[in-house]
Amino acid sequence: MKVLVFSNGAVREADAVDPRWLAPDAAEVIWVDIEHPGEADKRVLTETFHFHELAIEDALAESHHPKVEPYDGVLYLILHGIVARASDKSVETHDIDFFIGRNFLVTVHHYMSRSIAEEYAVTLRHGARLGDGPVSLLHHIVDRMVDHYAPEVDGLEDRLELLEHQVFSTSRANPLKKILELKGDIASLRRVTLPQRDVVSRLARREFPQISDALSYRFRDVHDHLVRLADEAIFLQDRVTGLLDAHVSTQSHRLNQVMKVLTVIATIFMPLTVLTSMYGMNVPLPAFPGGQAAQFWWILGIMATSSGGMLWAFRRMDWL
Repeated sequence: MKVLVFSNGAVREADAVDPRWLAPDAAEVIWVDIEHPGEADKRVLTETFHFHELAIEDALAESHHPKVEPYDGVLYLILHGIVARASDKSVETHDIDFFIGRNFLVTVHHYMSRSIAEEYAVTLRHGARLGDGPVSLLHHIVDRMVDHYAPEVDGLEDRLELLEHQVFSTSRANPLKKILELKGDIASLRRVTLPQRDVVSRLARREFPQISDALSYRFRDVHDHLVRLADEAIFLQDRVTGLLDAHVSTQSHRLNQVMKVLTVIATIFMPLTVLTSMYGMNVPLPAFPGGQAAQFWWILGIMATSSGGMLWAFRRMDWL
């Protein structure tokens, strides 16, 4: 747990939360950031801040969809930050829980958040950011979270373009696994950006008394960015769905081509098999002219003529 306190025009770090800072007439503004919450952190949320038990339960759970709920003077907010995995270039999102009160902001998250880390460093250097109030600090954090989506979405688009090239080229590589992985990443992005857009929209519309007119305008700008991200997620999902359909159609076409060639080969060999089976029997059969030495050439000629005739007929019927 990290604690920042703004008091007397300066910001400083503290080891713990002083209950006096939460008094109705307290002049301090505090930011408490909790990463990987445990039992001690749960006691801080329960006994020091006295948050609602349902909100604490949600905050201690690892995954929830974005939402915003008012609780007796405290605004509870869940948003998701995006995380890129460098190993396989895939993305995932992790939720960050926000508790906003009159003079405090509490953030809870189960994973390292680069948005939180960056804003904490900036706030530590420039105390005025915390002095502007908890809602203003919330806006800075949310704005960073949304800004971090853009390069990851661009990365998803680059992966999609590469897969499109593989599918529509003559490459024999099978990108089905990569397509399905990308489809899952884009679906996760869409599941988060759509409700997150709606949550920030409620902040921009000033549905809650904690949001002033000036800050509502800032949240409108963040909302506009989320609208574009949501539209991009929908567009990417449509593209990857179309790509998957195209890949399946391409594979089906290739399979049909292979089956057609195998069928032609089997059809050509059927009369040849019948002919060789008949003349392989140990029974007297009618002989062709030319004596014993000419029988092999007669049979070979019949086989060649039969094969050539069927190939010519297949070509005439556009089967080949």
